[in-house]
Amino acid sequence: MTENPYNTGLDRTPANYQPLTPLTFLERAATVFPGRTAIVHGALRRSYAEFYARSRRLASALAKNGIGRGDTVSVLLPNTPAMLECHYGVPMCGAVLHSINTRLDAAVIAFQLDHAMSKLVIADSEFMPLMQEALALATVSPVLIQYDDPEYDGPRSDAEAADYEVFLTRGNPDFAWRMPEDEWDAISINYTSGTTGDPKGVVSHHRGAYLLAQGNALTTSMQKHAVYLWTLPMFHCNGWCFLWTLSAIAGTHVCLRQLRAEPIWNALADEGVTHLCGAPIVMSLLISAPEEAKRDLGQSVQFFTAAAPPPESLLAEMKAAGFDVTHLYGLTETYGPAVVNDWHSDWSDLPTAEQAALKARQGVRYLPLEQLDVLDPETMQPVPRDGQTMGEVMFRGNVVMKGYFRSPKATEEAFAGGWFHSGDLGVMHPDGYIQLKDRSKDIIISGGENISSIEVEEALYRHPAVAVAAVVAMSNEKWGEAPCAFVELAQGQEADAEVLRSWCRERLAPYKVPGRFVFMDIPRTSTGKIQKFALREQAREFAT
Repeated sequence: MTENPYNTGLDRTPANYQPLTPLTFLERAATVFPGRTAIVHGALRRSYAEFYARSRRLASALAKNGIGRGDTVSVLLPNTPAMLECHYGVPMCGAVLHSINTRLDAAVIAFQLDHAMSKLVIADSEFMPLMQEALALATVSPVLIQYDDPEYDGPRSDAEAADYEVFLTRGNPDFAWRMPEDEWDAISINYTSGTTGDPKGVVSHHRGAYLLAQGNALTTSMQKHAVYLWTLPMFHCNGWCFLWTLSAIAGTHVCLRQLRAEPIWNALADEGVTHLCGAPIVMSLLISAPEEAKRDLGQSVQFFTAAAPPPESLLAEMKAAGFDVTHLYGLTETYGPAVVNDWHSDWSDLPTAEQAALKARQGVRYLPLEQLDVLDPETMQPVPRDGQTMGEVMFRGNVVMKGYFRSPKATEEAFAGGWFHSGDLGVMHPDGYIQLKDRSKDIIISGGENISSIEVEEALYRHPAVAVAAVVAMSNEKWGEAPCAFVELAQGQEADAEVLRSWCRERLAPYKVPGRFVFMDIPRTSTGKIQKFALREQAREFAT
């Protein structure tokens, strides 16, 4: 091959090449806008200079405790300033951040701690009993640190743990934090819901986080100094990378510990919130709030949702209340949203029903995503662009994960043919917009969280009275979707819905417990496979 003359004598040096990392966003914001409010949490107001100094203190304290490149720091925190600090301080010392879903049960958390080989854990006082239960089941013995949030007024338990604020005092606010040795270095690990077995650890790198964080701002037209309300859990795909986006635009994080209508409306009005993300349940919470809780907004608010498409009536009510709703789509494996329903101005002149149909589509690729397509998974060829032929939605680009941690086979399968296989089935419309039609793994999305039908079925199968169990999604007014369980009882056995509900509560996280139990002969194909499509049709009658 002929040598490229433009490479001769033109090498990478520290002067012309630096690894991409979103950590530099915070450094720049603190340098350029040191006095600007970075974090709002109740009465607390924290500037960018303070935010940066505390993140450096955390990195320094972690380093003094022997935490470094490739080590895992696990956190069990709600949407608090400490969670923001962890997203910078942990990778600043070279470590990898493991954000844990606060809705999980102790057994699943224990599995994650062991699989990620956690060396240090930071847990909120509200969730400390849950963490202690998980640690009792785990084989790792990480250093334990407790964060006491001044906005939490619930019961606290005494734990043998270091205090977070005391831990920070051991760190240096001028700590010379380390750039990643390679932008391919891991910045975080987030676990999937474990739809076909144990959860898988999705490894994200600095480069992808940098690109998607900037892509969020560009794709959503987020202006400098935007004010972002944290209704999306920060643990979910690292807050879809918005935790890093806000530093890139020197915006303001408005933390919200609990998802309640009145505090959301107050924050929207009092803090001048311009952007927020969440599942349709957040929209329902806003619209169904008592009139006395609602506030007049002096600004238009951009709302980004990424779960099941909201109903037409809810979209209309949101628009009337001053919200502009945009549909996003992505997975943990794509750092969160990598697809956006980019709206065309002339679509706004269409009848409401047609607008709702267009808003239901997932859309087109984000700017930092190189390729998005719907392919036949057998031939790896694009399906016809007719809006009807189904295939598998696949991604290719720099905002696709490194792979699954300690799972080479799963990684190989996910990247077969040079594409990331999402497992979601969809169609491609003639204008290049994709739309999901089904989920190949029968995932149920409840309040924006994935529920594995297999996991719920396995819990039911452990009950001696259950011969056959099949779980599908049914519509739920509050959560979007909820599990519906169809059960065949074993001969001579008895059990009612309350018995099985109690059984599931002992073995599953509360949001995974079926909202309805149907006792019947479950339909099967000639080869004995359960006909879930028939059960889904029946479940449509059971909307709750």
